[in-house]
Amino acid sequence: MGPETYNKDWLLQQIDSTLAFYYPTCIDEENGGYHHSFYDNGELSSDTTKHLVGTSRFIYNFSIGAILGRGEFCKEAAEHGLRFLQEYHQDKMNGGYFWTLDGQEVTEDKKYAYGHAFVLLAASKAYEAGIEWAVDVVESVYEVLEEHFWEAPYHLYADELTADWSKTAGYRGQNANMHMCEAMIAAYEATSDRKYLERAYEIADAVTGRLAAQTKGLIWEHYTPDWQPDWTFVETEESKQEFRPHGFVPGHSIEWSKLLLMLDRHISEPWMLDRAVHLYQEGYQKGADTEYGGIIYSISSDKIMMDTDKYYWVQAETFGSSALLAEKLGNPAYWQRYEAMLDYCSEIFIDEKHGGGWFNMLFRDNLRQSPIKSEKAKADYHPIANYYETLQAMDVV
Repeated sequence: MGPETYNKDWLLQQIDSTLAFYYPTCIDEENGGYHHSFYDNGELSSDTTKHLVGTSRFIYNFSIGAILGRGEFCKEAAEHGLRFLQEYHQDKMNGGYFWTLDGQEVTEDKKYAYGHAFVLLAASKAYEAGIEWAVDVVESVYEVLEEHFWEAPYHLYADELTADWSKTAGYRGQNANMHMCEAMIAAYEATSDRKYLERAYEIADAVTGRLAAQTKGLIWEHYTPDWQPDWTFVETEESKQEFRPHGFVPGHSIEWSKLLLMLDRHISEPWMLDRAVHLYQEGYQKGADTEYGGIIYSISSDKIMMDTDKYYWVQAETFGSSALLAEKLGNPAYWQRYEAMLDYCSEIFIDEKHGGGWFNMLFRDNLRQSPIKSEKAKADYHPIANYYETLQAMDVV
């Protein structure tokens, strides 16, 4: 059994409509790179921030479009962003990449593992899409990560350093490492260099094994410098709260399930599938909203619902992970959950009225919170990534 309604044709159409929502409006002809922030109707908001994560996610999205043959504009748009990434986000004095810009001017110069993970992901997919010089970016950002972020005793990456690399922040987080695992898988798939696959394996085993064991099978978000759970940390800077969320995040357990199954394509060991099933089931059971549908955002340390808002990316990761589990296990129950989640998303999150794109965040009862559909680091990367990985799982691309 496979998906009936949300099949290959539907998935490709959704990729097309999502890209069409952003393109060509997202192309910044004056400063280079992309415009990042959009109202529901596709008009640009007044926020002119260019975020490292947003720039990288746009490159990723257009690279996926190019890989799938969705139009010549895709490769051109991806390369447009990659040139801006290297010209303006890159720190040519110290190496690495700046966090935020306004136009072409740096507004935050700290170096974050989360942002560098997305640079690696973007460059890997750009190379796979036929942008040959992107392979140099893949290698160079990997070297930066090795030199400045990698903590070999823990098999994990530090989170934050100053612009000149002279000081490492005390905070450690699983979120950056989760996306680093994703990026390393992508780098391996693009280059066939096993060092990337081996690093993805190390990260996945450390987070879903050692860290999860410290917190009874779910993955806590925040850690001390020696990678012990930090139960008291709360991010007070609003602009970073989405990258350092409070509590257990069911969507991250579900996302890790997907990553373990992606890793399993290349290195298959029994623990990967075992942990993938466990993390998916824990995340789904703890996060599912039986009254209003969808998956809530976070639960407390004693596993009680805490932040009941609905975030677009959580729902997207759930349908993607469901599809990969369905294909791996041959269990129709996962296809049923995949279809049920996309029923919910089609009704609640996907904005057909304005031609595509996903609403960002809703209240628990699915009401809108803002007229801004896409903020500076969103770019609808999560839906496009999960459409693509579902197509990969179906073996139709």
